[in-house]
Amino acid sequence: MKIDLNCDLGESAGNDEAIMPYITSANIACGFHAGDASVMQVTVRLAKQYGVNIGAHPSWNDRQNFGRLEMNVPAEEVEAIIFQQISALAEIAKVEGVALTHVKPHGALYNQAATDRGLADAIARAVKRFSVDLILVGLAGSGLCEAGIEGGLKVAGEGFPDRAYNPDGTLMSRSKPGALIEFPEEVANNAVTLIKEGILFGEKRMQLDTICLHGDNKRAAENAILLREVLTKNGIEIMSL
Repeated sequence: MKIDLNCDLGESAGNDEAIMPYITSANIACGFHAGDASVMQVTVRLAKQYGVNIGAHPSWNDRQNFGRLEMNVPAEEVEAIIFQQISALAEIAKVEGVALTHVKPHGALYNQAATDRGLADAIARAVKRFSVDLILVGLAGSGLCEAGIEGGLKVAGEGFPDRAYNPDGTLMSRSKPGALIEFPEEVANNAVTLIKEGILFGEKRMQLDTICLHGDNKRAAENAILLREVLTKNGIEIMSL
């Protein structure tokens, strides 16, 4: 059994350097919800140092709410802002001598695309327009993954051991009690369960390709260290997408 371990980074949460040695993929903020050119450069260099895959983490243009405010934007504009953010990170990565491997939307954009097929299709078109070789990361079983597959992209179904799920397989709103799982032991054990049993999205049981740890979690570094240890003990091989 194999799994990729990714983390949302470049968000100036102060955990990046402590987390990077324990993950295999980094989703780097592209300036719309967090980060800027300087932060992107530092994060790309850090990922390169540890041999971690680099992916774009595009968002709604919403720094005030950290990209967690739902928006209703025309498909053409969605495609443009996703392409813009991928391009910005890719240019910095190119200067540093590395290439992007994946794209994972952030926050409200990610959650909306899980159930809004029109939005998901626009994201998939932007990714494919930049490069058909990029992997589109989305909530396992969601419309975003379906849009990527139907659009001719490679996709990776994702699970969240530090978040609680709704009965339909979508992520529970952060505003609800119990939505955030913070204790490292609980996160690690939850990861093992998700990887071994998969996620029930609607009526489909979906296996995971990657699991995510949120870099802005106050115990993110502890989570990453213990998670890696527990997965290894359970015979789960950690490897990049």
